[in-house]
Amino acid sequence: VQLVESGGGLVQPGGFLRLSCAASGFSLNDHAIGLFRQAPGKEREGVSYINSSVDCTYYIVSVKGRFILSRNQDANTVYLQMNRLKPANTAVYYCAASPTELTNAWFDVVALYNYWSQGTLVTVSS
Repeated sequence: VQLVESGGGLVQPGGFLRLSCAASGFSLNDHAIGLFRQAPGKEREGVSYINSSVDCTYYIVSVKGRFILSRNQDANTVYLQMNRLKPANTAVYYCAASPTELTNAWFDVVALYNYWSQGTLVTVSS
């Protein structure tokens, strides 16, 4: 059972990346997925989530309109499309799976998640 995240790398400001979060050993369709990031010297923060039941999504204000979280049921994978990237978006990004439907108020509570990816580094720099 694992979550494998990929797609990070170095990109210039204004560029884009797509992160993939692929599950093996369990179905992402039965889980809500949270996206977190940890910038250098900062605490881990919740960025976005997508629920399993109706694909309800939520984004923090700083990424809303630029990031898009989606799922491919057949591929058992969740994707984070990140557009118009800024240097402030530099961080290690993690996906995590929760058996509980999430809400805006507490989606960033780490204890809600039972599976975590290894993380992937996104560096936005010229």
